[in-house]
Amino acid sequence: MERLDYFLRRLLLVVPTFLGITCLCFALCQLVPGGPVEQMIMQMKGMGGGESARIGEAGASISEEQRKAIEAYFGFDKPVYIRYWRWLVRDRIGLRMPSYKFRNKSAWQLIRERLPVSLVFGITGFLLSYLVCIPLGIAKALRHGARFDTVSSILVFVGYAIPPFAFGMVLKMLFCGTVDSLWDIFPVAGFHSDTFASLDFAGKARDIFLHMFLPVLCYVIGNFAVLTLLMKNSLLEQIGKDYIRTVLARGGSLRRAIWCHAFRNALIPIATGFGGILTVMFAGSVIIEQVFEIPGMGRLSLEAIVGRDYPVFMGILALTSILGLLGNILSDFCYVLIDPRINFQS
Repeated sequence: MERLDYFLRRLLLVVPTFLGITCLCFALCQLVPGGPVEQMIMQMKGMGGGESARIGEAGASISEEQRKAIEAYFGFDKPVYIRYWRWLVRDRIGLRMPSYKFRNKSAWQLIRERLPVSLVFGITGFLLSYLVCIPLGIAKALRHGARFDTVSSILVFVGYAIPPFAFGMVLKMLFCGTVDSLWDIFPVAGFHSDTFASLDFAGKARDIFLHMFLPVLCYVIGNFAVLTLLMKNSLLEQIGKDYIRTVLARGGSLRRAIWCHAFRNALIPIATGFGGILTVMFAGSVIIEQVFEIPGMGRLSLEAIVGRDYPVFMGILALTSILGLLGNILSDFCYVLIDPRINFQS
């Protein structure tokens, strides 16, 4: 009953936390200079010709009535709290608002177009991180100090130390059929080929796999070191505790002591990332997507910030905030599943 009360309180806290995050970011977006009103005025200044004198004359001809009309067009003629209420309720956290950059598309339409790329990044990266790093961390803990532990640590830290953009450029030079490449195995850029629509299901899956293999490899390589060593150190800590020695003193095998007792407790620190499964649909990397020219969520976020496309930026922020807050609750629920003795009240 105490756990149920705890999770209910956490769910209720999602609402004020979400309102606080979005309200603060919305206010900052409205106050930062260079917004849509200023951009529209600058476009009007440049409509009269290419010479600086004529640009100055066009700028001087913009009256206060024209400025107010532009502000009314973008909704900036209302107080900030009214604009926030409209964004929150009428525009469905901004997802129904038209993009300032792409006027014929709403924020949700632009986000939905990038979701397939982000899902490939997120789901593949999440599964690889846990399906590879957890067994690798266990193997390193059981062979602590051996040659396997040393060699694997060197490889993991080398991969962690290489910047993703540098690693991506090296992979492109080696495997993407560029001028200096050794093998032409993977496509140079993009999410899929031009003939993607004419392919069958197996062909589409293979085409996406070839295009995304190297970007996903760059995306997850940096997570291997942290998660692998966290699993290794957590298991080593559990193996050295008294209850493991008690199991061995009672005649239990080391295999039983590790897999039936130590392994489950060692997963508790790892469970902090389980809630990240809810945010995988918005996973992305600006640097990797720029290197491989992939139209993913990372590039969309960067374009929205640089272009002051507030509806798109706030839509991405709102969705990731909701999923992130729910993911934290899911992580706590995973704690309870792994170790029912955990008491959140204390």
